[in-house]
Amino acid sequence: MNQFLFGILLLISRLPLRILYFFSDIMFFVNYYIVGYRKKEVLENLRNSFPEKSDKEIKDISKKFFSNFCDYLAEMLKGFTISETESRVRMQHLNQDLFQQAKDEGKNIIMLSGHVFNWEWFNALATLIPQKDCHPVYRKMSSPFWEEKIKLIRNRFNNKSLEATEVIKHIFRNQNNGNSAYMFVADQTPNVHSVNYGLKFLNQKTPAFIGYDKLSTRMDMVFIYCEMKKVKRGFYQVNYHRIYPDGEKFVEHEVVKKFHKLLENTIRKNPDNWLWSHRRWKYKDAIRTYEE
Repeated sequence: MNQFLFGILLLISRLPLRILYFFSDIMFFVNYYIVGYRKKEVLENLRNSFPEKSDKEIKDISKKFFSNFCDYLAEMLKGFTISETESRVRMQHLNQDLFQQAKDEGKNIIMLSGHVFNWEWFNALATLIPQKDCHPVYRKMSSPFWEEKIKLIRNRFNNKSLEATEVIKHIFRNQNNGNSAYMFVADQTPNVHSVNYGLKFLNQKTPAFIGYDKLSTRMDMVFIYCEMKKVKRGFYQVNYHRIYPDGEKFVEHEVVKKFHKLLENTIRKNPDNWLWSHRRWKYKDAIRTYEE
């Protein structure tokens, strides 16, 4: 059954995006006005994050978010078959010279992005930068079949995806020579048993994933923040910013705090483009160490 469904999705993926966006509009209408999937959670997250905004402003952001989310689903589906040429046209990569600088310094790269639409369209970057190996980092799915199919998207254009529990070992075992880039979606919610550190993010006490933090203090790597921006429907820009330590090298949690500050600034510019349906704060009471 899964294989049959995947075959159907693959055929649909070959449709032009303008047609996929027509289906996206239908999905938005059905969900927003009839089904209401996670509508309550989205409104609660927005109100807690932006207490200064009026109820009308919150509802407007929520509505735009659900529209963007449905577009994201259509774009993710298109990711199975989108060509390299179309991908480069639809996703503009700015400030690419940072990657050559890291290569010249002989340092591998840790890229940190958030769940800002559309983070799934980073893939063609691997064909643009001098690093030989690009590794998107993903979380294991409960279905082995669908995990393998999602990996098909992330491994396009010569990417080599790595499961989150294996990536740190992979980095430590391989030479830090400027030939590798690792792409983290770094605003994940840690497993409840792994909530060791939290900080203030969007006006809330927030558990933070810190797996990459040990790399900043133990290895001399280049950290790059990926600032996503939706230009218009189906077209995005990502601007790359190098994250520097305040001193000679990063101290514990420094890169985590700087990443979250940069991400919060991005979200505040265009709040409807972040994944508000994600239960980002469900384990906030499990935080062991917290910093304002």
